Amino acid sequence: MTKLIVFTDLHMVPEGETIIGLDPFKRLETGIAHVNAYHPDADGVIVTGDLTHHGDVVSYARLKTLLDQLKPPLYLAVGNHDQRDNFLSVFTDTAVDENGFVQRALDFADCRALILDSLFAPPYEYPITHAGFLCNKRMRWLETELKSAKAANKPVLIFLHHPPHKTGFTGMDLIKLINEGDFYDLVEAHGNVRHIFAGHVHRTINGSHRGIPYSIFKSPVHQQPMPFDMPDASLSVDEPGAYGIVVTTEHGLQVHNEDYEIAKRDPSPAKY
Repeated sequence: MTKLIVFTDLHMVPEGETIIGLDPFKRLETGIAHVNAYHPDADGVIVTGDLTHHGDVVSYARLKTLLDQLKPPLYLAVGNHDQRDNFLSVFTDTAVDENGFVQRALDFADCRALILDSLFAPPYEYPITHAGFLCNKRMRWLETELKSAKAANKPVLIFLHHPPHKTGFTGMDLIKLINEGDFYDLVEAHGNVRHIFAGHVHRTINGSHRGIPYSIFKSPVHQQPMPFDMPDASLSVDEPGAYGIVVTTEHGLQVHNEDYEIAKRDPSPAKY
């Protein structure tokens, strides 16, 4: 059984700065303490991008002081708010593929996890940069890892920042993965991908697309407003922070959502 903790959309900022009045540092600090207290046995913590809000070196350095406190191993992806070079200048031990993209394969006893780099930059041209894209080089890397002998007879789990399909939120669907068709054509051709995990939307969403289950997790900081038809993807609301828990089983996979900011660990009997 493999257990993975999934954080997404950390949006770290320089000290003294907030997002809609919320402090990303304090909210993530609480989440890390929660993971260390209740899931120190996890096989890894995967963070699916938007590590910082501005992509600046100061914020990456500040973030590193928190992430270094995690007890389980740490694996990072980048998102549309990240700057790849700035990120790598601080997180110097991060694995990259042969083309310098933040992509890697993780092999566990009962599954293979592939972390993809869906950052559509440089150049950093907004608003197009906020959408996701897997170029030909990244797609070839994905194909190679799906065909690898290490993936034989193992379920493959894919982690990336941008959802590779629509989620129902008007504004966010404008900046999803642009080449979703190519992505799913490749994934379907190999038939070993059992689940896709993403962030970007700041909402808990579970479902399936083209027959493949997917899960999207909330941010530790700020969340997407629930009305579906908002065209402005920058709107946010103050709701409790959360992370995901992924557990493989003998016959499949379980996905849990931990709203750690409101969780109470002292049980009381329910009265019927």
